[in-house]
Amino acid sequence: MPLGSHGIIDTMSLPRHCDTRPRAIALMGPTASGKTALAMDWAERFDLRVISVDSALVYRGMDIGSAKPDAATLARVPHRLIDIRDPHESYSAAEFSEDAGREMHAISQAGGIPLLVGGTGLYFRALFQGLAEMPPADAAVREHLRQRAQQLGWAALHQELATIDPQAAARIQPADAQRIQRALEVHQLSGRSISDWQRASDSRAPFPWRVLKVALLPRDRADLHARIAQRFDVMVDAGFVDEVRVLRADPRFDSDSPAMRAVGYRQALEHLDTGSSPAQFRDRAIAATRQLAKRQITWLRAEWDARALDPQVDGAEATRAVAAFLGRPSRTV
Repeated sequence: MPLGSHGIIDTMSLPRHCDTRPRAIALMGPTASGKTALAMDWAERFDLRVISVDSALVYRGMDIGSAKPDAATLARVPHRLIDIRDPHESYSAAEFSEDAGREMHAISQAGGIPLLVGGTGLYFRALFQGLAEMPPADAAVREHLRQRAQQLGWAALHQELATIDPQAAARIQPADAQRIQRALEVHQLSGRSISDWQRASDSRAPFPWRVLKVALLPRDRADLHARIAQRFDVMVDAGFVDEVRVLRADPRFDSDSPAMRAVGYRQALEHLDTGSSPAQFRDRAIAATRQLAKRQITWLRAEWDARALDPQVDGAEATRAVAAFLGRPSRTV
């Protein structure tokens, strides 16, 4: 099987007559890697329809801290699945998979080509591979776990998970409250670990679209770190802290909601609650964002069927790969 950049298997060059599914493109990458700018370029060059794959962009009012495309950008190239929930509401990977599949179908039926853009690996995985069938969420169990976490801390519940399901605990970070809560919830409801449910999941039919996966993997980690810091400073200058104040003032505000656990927002809430200095806030937010980028890169490297490219070096190569996959020249933009 042919190999792409970095030794990644390149499904783009497989014989097209073997696959008659409609085409789609997935542009994946860590935070601050330049996905939005490249997506805009491709959307205009190749007349693509953008679908956001970002767990923070789904929330209304979370504009600055999520680096949401501004109004002018969205007027040029509309993005689907942005601003579809309020911050106090939940939005699961399963819901995303259903919504994204519906949007992709509508785009393909109209003769267009979907361009999936984002860095939320769980969303991509849910869409491409499906999610294991397991017990649905239970509000009472979740509230009980949340109260225990308030008393003991999520790290203690992570240790509890490690005794129940070592495999899941090894995958889930001790600070990842949402996933710890879900794993313990599944066990309490069913008596089976979440890993057991995932292993028992039935094999699924092939994904209904033929997808070119492009993974932006910066080779120079220092450059990515500089971009993260620069972007954070721009956010603060644009009023990020005031944005969080407005969110916190909403009567429906819930500091434990998935939206408020987003990187940057969690540190901004801590800053407002504790009165830490701007410098402390900056250091903590940038450190957390670097950790997020590291996790995203680790996930992307495991995507064996993605074409790995450095956004600072291989931009032209990536655009040529899209043109070859689509079998059409790019427009001049």
